[in-house]
Amino acid sequence: MAEFLLELFSEEIPARMQHQAARDLERLSRAALAAADLEFTSVESFSGPRRLTLVVDGLPLKQADRIESRRGPKVGAPAQALDGFLRSTGVARTDLVERDGTFYADLPRPGRPTGELLAEITTSLVNSFPWPKSMRSGTSSFRWIRPLRRITCVFDGAVVPVEIGAVASSDLTEGHRFMTPGPPIRVCDFTQYKTALAVRSVILDAKDRKARIASGAEAVCATKGLELVPDQALLDELAGLAEWPTPMLGDMDPAFLDLPAEVIRTSMRTHQKYFAVRDPATQALAPHFVVVANIEPVDGGGALAAGNAKVLSARLNDARFFWREDQKVSLEARLAKLDGVVFHARLGTLRARAERIEGLASRLAARVGADPILAAAAGRLAKADLTTGMVGEFPELQGVMGGYYARLEGRREGDFPNGAWSAGLDAAAVDAVADAVRDHYRPVGPADAVPTAPTTVAVALADKLDTLTGFFAINERPTGSKDPYGLRRAALGVIRIVLHGRIALSLRAAIDEALEGLLANGLGSEERRKMSELAARAEVREGLTAFFADRLKAALKDEGRRHDLVDAVFALGDDDMLSISDRVEGLSSFLLGEDGASLLSGYRRAVNILKAEDKRAPAETQAAGLGHASRRPPEETALEEILRAVAMDVDAALGRNDYVGAMRQLAKLRPPVDAFFEKVLVNDPDPVVRSLRLKLLTQVRDTANRVADFSLISG
Repeated sequence: MAEFLLELFSEEIPARMQHQAARDLERLSRAALAAADLEFTSVESFSGPRRLTLVVDGLPLKQADRIESRRGPKVGAPAQALDGFLRSTGVARTDLVERDGTFYADLPRPGRPTGELLAEITTSLVNSFPWPKSMRSGTSSFRWIRPLRRITCVFDGAVVPVEIGAVASSDLTEGHRFMTPGPPIRVCDFTQYKTALAVRSVILDAKDRKARIASGAEAVCATKGLELVPDQALLDELAGLAEWPTPMLGDMDPAFLDLPAEVIRTSMRTHQKYFAVRDPATQALAPHFVVVANIEPVDGGGALAAGNAKVLSARLNDARFFWREDQKVSLEARLAKLDGVVFHARLGTLRARAERIEGLASRLAARVGADPILAAAAGRLAKADLTTGMVGEFPELQGVMGGYYARLEGRREGDFPNGAWSAGLDAAAVDAVADAVRDHYRPVGPADAVPTAPTTVAVALADKLDTLTGFFAINERPTGSKDPYGLRRAALGVIRIVLHGRIALSLRAAIDEALEGLLANGLGSEERRKMSELAARAEVREGLTAFFADRLKAALKDEGRRHDLVDAVFALGDDDMLSISDRVEGLSSFLLGEDGASLLSGYRRAVNILKAEDKRAPAETQAAGLGHASRRPPEETALEEILRAVAMDVDAALGRNDYVGAMRQLAKLRPPVDAFFEKVLVNDPDPVVRSLRLKLLTQVRDTANRVADFSLISG
């Protein structure tokens, strides 16, 4: 067994593309090796600022001999067809094999040297590599993410000859561009390769670079009794920018600490790639930062840190300018500017959207325990900060800056003119509005916090429901993996808010209210004409409800719930996601027990009998109740009596939203149903008796289906 080493060395690869590129390199290599019938024990890939590396271990020196089975003509085909097949394969008539009425020629194929196959695999893989963007360099038509400079391609210690573009393979690689710019390094295997790179100031594995950054940053902070502010996204990016990352502590002008912490952190992260630093005692930002260099400065980093501090000061001066200028215009006054910003060509301006959110948030307020006046104010102001200079400079601070400005304006602090929205509101009410403006985008991802304050919940739901309803109304729905407007994320956000806050919310009613807002403000005349038709509105309502059902299935499945149970509950027409989730939880627990499994079996038996009877004699089945049998087995009477009581108790439990209690009531049916099927002949020769017993089974089915459609439950 031997090892294959491949390094694709280029100019700087964008950090955001490195991780996926390494995954693609490994995935495509595995598929290509399997297609070539080359066995291996392991495949591992690495990515860095200037190189993609692949190492495959446990490869044979030669491909295994194999038999190629080539299909020929059908048995009984004309002699000319058979003769032609024999000539093309070079086999005798007696060597053909007949399988399923067709002739096959089994041709021995000796295995090829692995090195030859690796050359072909490498050439094909590199030429078709799926970069999101690529470029050509020189006169070659070959495309790569950045100009490709070197190909290290070694199998079993020997160079695998390939030429891609104008670059030929070798057993050479390079170390750090600045710290160890010596001659190329000759390598023969992965162990030597990784060690040689480390000696030349290159850490190959991104995980090791991240660990070096994290530990180094914490160490330099500890020298001054400070604490690093964690930022996983920045850590991932910096690991893709430096081959030999070296964290250093820099000093920031303390005067800038009067800016909002989010502004300072965003400026550091977005523009300069710095980590923020805080005081562990107060958790407030400290006037320092951590910069990660790609070298080890000879002076310990003093000059480099000082230079970075000057650049940061310039950036923060810009932020301070925007902070002060933004406070000269109230949020109410900014609403007029939203008239000039198009949200979507077919859904109107941001001003129209803000008004729709205002109205919908006010109507949703009572359902989430919020004050309608505060919800309306927060909904109206939610998008106002999109016209501020700060959000123009830092788009990721949308909402956050609106929250700051609303709080300052509501309390008449700073340079703000008085805002009409805050007239008569006390400090707590102002804070509720400001918090809602700040957090109404949440949750923006699966790991993001879910808002819990009632006013925020009302505005967050209104924002997401307006987005979803609007794009469904103009038929801009997600298709396949494409979701340009983030509708799946918005739906999941609604689901998380509802389930986390245990909010009873009818989806169809909420969608109808959002549609009313669109009809009144936002849709163009043609779209409004279409949506004014009841059928069109029903199609949007049901399409969006089904979309939520799919998202809810995915969300509950992630929590370990079964999607068939979601289908069984949704089939009842319930569109309250909290109710559905609770029913699914109760149903899941019920079916895990012996009573649930036995009742499900009895339910299916009853349904199968009813289906068979419907096909055989539907008119007779429907004649149930036309007479009364003179002799009734006690098991039949017992089932009828307990069904009557259980049906009433199930309805009462469902009325209290006590789904576990409803399951407990259903469990009471298990013994009489088992006894009924054991002792009673359903298909009695007497048609009246048979009709009555079929009616009884219908009642068993319908009673169970009040909780969920058991016919949709698998297993």
